[in-house]
Amino acid sequence: MENLKEKLKVEIIELLNLEEMTPADIANDEILFGEGLGLDSIDALELIVLLEKNYKLKIENPEEGKKIFRSINTIAEFIESKQ
Repeated sequence: MENLKEKLKVEIIELLNLEEMTPADIANDEILFGEGLGLDSIDALELIVLLEKNYKLKIENPEEGKKIFRSINTIAEFIESKQ
């Protein structure tokens, strides 16, 4: 799962144009939205598209999405649970 977490970090950095960041800058348990990494609702939409495109996964329920996109760990756990 560590490889998946690193891959997710690279994909998120590229997708959201976080050019000043490296995967090492993002802790696996860091909060992604709000006070943590500081992502917003537009970024959430882009992450949803990332999961659909790269992992063939859909998030139907917005409340589920909040839990899934909490951190790199929670995204990786969601992907692993669906594969």
